[in-house]
Order: sequence, then structure tokens, then C-alpha cells
Amino acid sequence: MQVPNLKTAMVGPMMEVERKILDNATRIERWFRLEWQEHTPPFYSSVDLRNAGFKIAPVDTNLYPGGFNNLSVEMLPLAVQAAQSAIEKYCPDAKNLLLIPENHTRNLFYLQNVARLQTILRQTGLTVRLGSLSAEIKDPTRIELPDGHAITVEPLVRNGSRLGLAGFDPCAILLNNDLSSGIPEILKGLDSQVLLPPLHAGWAVRRKSHHFHAYDQVVEKFAAEISIDPWLVNPFFSVCGKVNFHEREGEDCLRANVTAVLEEMRVKYTEYGISDEPFVIVKADAGTYGMGIMSVKSADEVVGLNRKQRNKMAVVKEGLEVSEVIVQEGIHTIEKVGGASAEPVVYMVDRFVVGSFYRVNTLRGITENLNAPGAHFESLGFESAGATPEPEGDPAAANNRFYTYGVIARLASLAASYELEQTAGAVA
Repeated sequence: MQVPNLKTAMVGPMMEVERKILDNATRIERWFRLEWQEHTPPFYSSVDLRNAGFKIAPVDTNLYPGGFNNLSVEMLPLAVQAAQSAIEKYCPDAKNLLLIPENHTRNLFYLQNVARLQTILRQTGLTVRLGSLSAEIKDPTRIELPDGHAITVEPLVRNGSRLGLAGFDPCAILLNNDLSSGIPEILKGLDSQVLLPPLHAGWAVRRKSHHFHAYDQVVEKFAAEISIDPWLVNPFFSVCGKVNFHEREGEDCLRANVTAVLEEMRVKYTEYGISDEPFVIVKADAGTYGMGIMSVKSADEVVGLNRKQRNKMAVVKEGLEVSEVIVQEGIHTIEKVGGASAEPVVYMVDRFVVGSFYRVNTLRGITENLNAPGAHFESLGFESAGATPEPEGDPAAANNRFYTYGVIARLASLAASYELEQTAGAVA
């Protein structure tokens, strides 16, 4: 079990669900062990969590995590160990690995993530080089980074059914590019190499609603195992297809689904004596970077949007039009860093938690999307790697609180494995 013990002091009430998770830690670890015997975890993932004080749940799971540079350096050995375990599954004799990042080579903060990821993978005993899908990269290109490091990005070379670089033939190819703009032909038909994650993990195929349907399945089993209400770790959601914000198509569907999710929430709020006002998050069913998202407290707010609001919701990363929308239960956050709203982001490699950081936004409130302008990241330090929870201690203690966060993140990662199994074969 690899669970970080954080130095950071946590704020928030003790929750019954945290106590239940701590009391059942041994049972939970065995349950995960049995599940991972049947399902293969994603190579890596990051999970955005929200802690409302009365529930803790994932709100997004990214299969191409881009913030390894935000993890504390103390956790690098744990990340290396987890990566070693993952590589041994796919290419136990691997010598070379090709890492393909996003195309935006001008985003130096993102490229610091690539450099950190390259460092982690090199320490597993791999020669790691970077290949770009961008047509702008025609020769090896060195890029200096703000932290004093540098990376070299090279043009890809396809040779039959294998992909590599000039003079470099890798056993495995790791994508850190979420394929929002579609699946390039150069990545198809690589039958003699291991491609991680698989092509159907990219946003050309993947949908958030598929993931949360899979998460429903995982949580149903988990909640039965430790006798909790699944809702305490799971957000309600519904889906609207055939939406066109520019043409105001699909407003009736949005209204109906926002109304339905809010009503489900009110029933639970009444059951648990929660006085907060329910809200939902309406967001594109595919895509990342916090684009195409709005927070609403009434169905009336999704009808008759003004032009600015429609433009904001209509397009996501790579300029792709939004045609499918997920309506997700909103979970406000009790987490604060320096007085600003914050949410934990947990990073995993294979089935192991390898670190976490806070996404902090000084411009956003406790019911809003924090992955937006004004956001920054607070790396979390660790007293010792691989620390275990203390079931007899205070659930709000740092190691216990983050044990809970690690459990929820692992549930989301397990759901991603279900999801990928269920969508296998979706790429021709």
C-alpha cells in the first residue's frame, strides 16, 4: 500500500464516511487487491476531488495527467517505483520508451510536467525521448524551461507498423496527449508496440458520462463492502446529447436534466439535514482544461443564455464544438489554502497513489469550477513516503484525511479501468 502522509494541516469537519473508511481500511485494501486482479489500471491518472464536509467525491478523472511538476519532490521515488511496476506489466524487457506530449510547446508550465515525467520514467531504467505530433516540429528542438531544465522534442518517424524517432525504436509509447482533436493516422495500427493509454482513452472516443456510469458500478460494490450510502462518495449525474449552444438547441433537455438532478440532491439534503443550496455543474461530456463549464442553481439559468455565455459553453479545447453535455451534482468545497477556495488533485501511476496537490483559485467561490483563470497549484509536502493511516486517530488528521482521498481516487482509477474495458474496440 502506498499512501502519502501529508504535513499540510486540513480544515473541515469530521465526517462519518471518513470514520467508516478508516475503520474498514484492512477490508478496503483487500477489496482493492482483489479488484486489481480482475482489472488493469490505467498507466496513470489524476483525479479532481471535492470535499463538501458531508461527502467526498471525484468530479473529474484525467487519463493524460499534465501536472506531475506540481507534485512534491519528496514523492518522486514513490512515482518511480509505481512506474517501474507499470512498465513491467507491458514491456518487462523494455529499453526505450517514446513519450508523446501535447502539441502546445509554448506552454512552458505544461512542458515542465513533461520534463518531470521524463525524469520519473528514466529512473525506471528506460531511455526516454520525446516525439511530437505537431507539424511544426521538423527537427530536434530544444526548449528551455523556467525552472532551468530543458527538453528536446523530435519529429515522429513511422516505419511500417512501428513508430519512433530517427535512430530510436521504442518498445512502448506513452501518450501525454489527450487526442482532443482526433486520432492521428500515425498512431493507428501500431500492432507491434504497446501504446499507453490505448487510443480509445482519448477524448476522440472517451466521454465523462461513460466514466461516471462505470464509477456507479464500482461504488455500488464498494459501498456494499463497507456498508455506506453510495451517495456519500458519488455525485449524481445525467446526460444531454444533441446540444448546440450557438443555435440554442437542446435547451429543453438541459432544463429537464438540471431539474431532475437538483431534485435528487434535495431529497438527499433533506435526508441528511444539509442546509446548503444545491447546485449542478453543466459541462462538456468530452474535453479538459476547465472549458465549457457552468455552475447553476436553477434550470432557468440554462435557458436563454446570452451570447457570451453560449460562446463560452459551445467550444472546448482544440476549438471542438460541444454537442454532448453532462449535468453533474455540484459539490462545494470546504478546503481553503490561504483563504482561497481549493480542491485536492490526486495523482496515480498504475494502481498506486504517488502524490497530490491543491488547485487553488483566488477568484472563484466554493460552488464554482476552480480549473479556471486565477488558479494556481500548491504542492503538498510529505513527512514520509508510503505512510499508513492511523484508524484509531482523528479522521481529520493529515494522514487519515489523505488516506480517504487516496481511497476515493483509487475508486475513480478502478472505474477508469472498467470504462476502458467497456469501450475497447471503439477505434477502428
